[in-house]
Amino acid sequence: MKASELRKLSQAELDAKLLELKKELFNLRFQQAINQLDNPMRISAVKKDIARVMTLIREAQLNGQNS
Repeated sequence: MKASELRKLSQAELDAKLLELKKELFNLRFQQAINQLDNPMRISAVKKDIARVMTLIREAQLNGQNS
């Protein structure tokens, strides 16, 4: 997911997206542990998406404090 798409989401939607991505990462790691993972590159993509969402959440927190 692109950062420009994530910037359009509200704070509650970002929190929900973060939770969804963390669950997906857990499931991917579980699949990898039992050797059923089809696309191992998906793990790194999900990690990057989590980082993007967390960055936007932190950015919103800092903007809220400075305003």
